[in-house]
Formats: sequence, C-alpha cells, structure tokens
Amino acid sequence: MSVKNLDDLLGEGVQGRYVLVRSDLNVPLDGDRITDDGRVRAALPTIKKLADAGAKVVVTAHLGRPKGEPDPKYTLAPVAKRLSELLGAEVALAGDLVGESAKALTGGLADGGVVLLENVRFDARETSKDAVDRSELAAELGALVPGGAFVSDGFGVVHRKQASVYEVASVLPAYAGGLVLAELDVLKKLTDDVQRPYVVVLGGAKVSDKLGVIANLLTKVDRLLIGGGMAYTFLKAQGHEVGNSLLQADQLDQVKGFLAEAEKRGVELVLPVDVLAATGFAADAEHEVVAATAIPADREGLDIGPETRELFAGKLADAATVFWNGPMGVFEFEAFSGGTRAVAEALVKSDAFTVVGGGDSAAAVRQLGLPEDGFSHISTGGGASLEYLEGKELPGVSALEKVALEEKN
Repeated sequence: MSVKNLDDLLGEGVQGRYVLVRSDLNVPLDGDRITDDGRVRAALPTIKKLADAGAKVVVTAHLGRPKGEPDPKYTLAPVAKRLSELLGAEVALAGDLVGESAKALTGGLADGGVVLLENVRFDARETSKDAVDRSELAAELGALVPGGAFVSDGFGVVHRKQASVYEVASVLPAYAGGLVLAELDVLKKLTDDVQRPYVVVLGGAKVSDKLGVIANLLTKVDRLLIGGGMAYTFLKAQGHEVGNSLLQADQLDQVKGFLAEAEKRGVELVLPVDVLAATGFAADAEHEVVAATAIPADREGLDIGPETRELFAGKLADAATVFWNGPMGVFEFEAFSGGTRAVAEALVKSDAFTVVGGGDSAAAVRQLGLPEDGFSHISTGGGASLEYLEGKELPGVSALEKVALEEKN
C-alpha cells in the first residue's frame, strides 16, 4: 500500500503541531462501564507516540449508533476516563464535536496534550449519504486543528465512507496510523501467497452477514468450518430439521449454492455433527446434546456439541493459516460457551498463522480469559476484515492512497 504513514509524520516533526486522529473506540458498555477495552488499548500506541513527540492530539471516534444527534447513552465519557488511565495523563472530553466546547479545548491544548471530541455520530453529517454534508463536517473538523495533520487509525471504520474517515483525508495532510497498517499487513497474508492448508472458521448469527465473504473464500480456502447460528441455515439447506434454531429461510437457495460450489471446487465444508439443544434462549435453559440432524421441534441449538468440538479441533490441527470470525454459540452464556472456547483453544495450540477476525470473536477470547498472545493477530475490525476478504474496496484506505498518489504526481 503506497501511503504516507505515522513514521513519516513523526519524521517530519510534530512538536507543537495539531494532529487529528480517527480512532476506533466503539467499545461495549454495561451502563457506563466498559466491558471490553480491547479497542481502547489498540488505539493507545498511536496516540501515545504522537503525544510523546509533543503533538497536540485531537481524537475523534464514534460509539454505538446514535441517530445523528446527542444521546447520553452513547457519550464517550467512559472512554475518555479509560484512555486517561491507560495513557497516564488526563484526556479531556469535549462536550460537543465541532462546537464551542471543542473549539475551547483544542484551542487551549498544550504540546503533548490529548483531547477527545464527543461522539462523531452525534452529528448527522458524519454518516450522511450526501457527500456535500460529509465534506462540510470534514472541513469543520479540519478547522479545529489549524496547520495540522490527519492520522487514520480506526481500522474498524475504514470500510465506511464517512466524514471523519473518508472526506477528512482530503482536508488535511493524511497518514495511515500504525494500527491500520498492522491490520492491512495481516490481511494481505490471508489473501496473497497464503500458506496452506488454509482453514477459515465462520460463526455468528446470520448467514446474510457473510454472503460475500463466503462466496469469495470458496475460491481461496482448503477448508471451511461453519458454526454458530448460521450453521442451522446450512443444515436446513441439506434437508435437516432444525427445530426452533435460528434460521434464515430466505437464504436457503444461496446456501445450497455454496454447498454445491464447495463440492465443485473440492473445498471441505464442515458443519456441526451435534449441538446443545436448549428449551429456550436463556443462560439457565435446560439443554441436551443431540445430533445436528435430529434437533427436536421444540428445541433450539445454542452451541456446537462435544463431538463437533473435537471434529473442528481436528480440522484445525494441520492448518498453516487460519482465519476465525464469529462465535460457535451463545458464548455470553456460560453453559453455551464451550464450543467457542474449544475453537479458540485449538488455535492457541496451533503452530499456524492464526487471525481472530474482530467483533464477537475478539470479545470472546478476552471474556473466556484466553491469552491474547496465543494468537498471531486479533483484529479490531470485524466488518472491515470481512469486507477486505470479500475483495471490496475500503474507502478509508483508498482515500489515503488517493492523497498519496496526488502528492506524488
């Protein structure tokens, strides 16, 4: 990727200079308590490098999906508090995005200081379909950092054409942050000159969320393991009854096509052979192990069963490259976390190049207490990772490449 990066910016010198950083700080919350600070910790190195070099660091980020207006439920206050703790210095939170509070805090920012702007999605222009609206907001963000630079470091949002990700790159001198570069380097290893056998494990709730990536991966992988809620649509497509399990009936024809394509290409597509079938969707629901082809009509599968756990572990044992995205069951409930744990532990034991594809998979690794250094890489951007593997252009990356090309010419 031919773009200017954080090291280039630091080499130019940032002492006393404003730097606007787009981070991904979209953390899960329980009230005002962060339940998984992985994205905050991942954003820290770039922010710290800039602050240590004397830059005036202004961070912008989103949290959740507010409807284009301020909503106390989605304030970044808990994030500012955690970022302050990790940085070892106060990170002031502006009361708005580009208003009086933001102007006052950024205007008074000392060299090496850090300010976090309030949720960028509190402004409807951030996610507007109208490029003029987005460009207007990008210009106002740029005005907060006169003479400054822009560092794109929120990998979890580079697949979005949004003001703070895309348009702002044409307002300020733009650079790729360390996190974005690291993520893209890993993804290239999953698409260019892949070490084989190449095994992909997909889970999560819906097949529809992964249609494009499944279609593309069937042309690249040696083995595809399917678990989680999406597995029941595959089982139904094979003609099996799935009881009350999660089912996307409108995707059955698409899934039948995937099964046929896998057979045609010689891709080993592996489905659960047994599941934990529960009486309902609850942490304490009664459940039993049943064959995946014989789920009772009044039960729903909430996790892969013990035979499937062994089967999947065996299918991962000889892999040279593994990409995993999506839990195998409702891991948030202890009784139905065993399948996700089994896959994660198999990857920890593996000698393969192992990538956890962000989102719920990354959260599961941390919630289950597994060592993060047991994996080659844990991504911060599930959606961005999937779109890259699907072969789609990532707007936040293409914006940086466009700027670099224009400067070169």
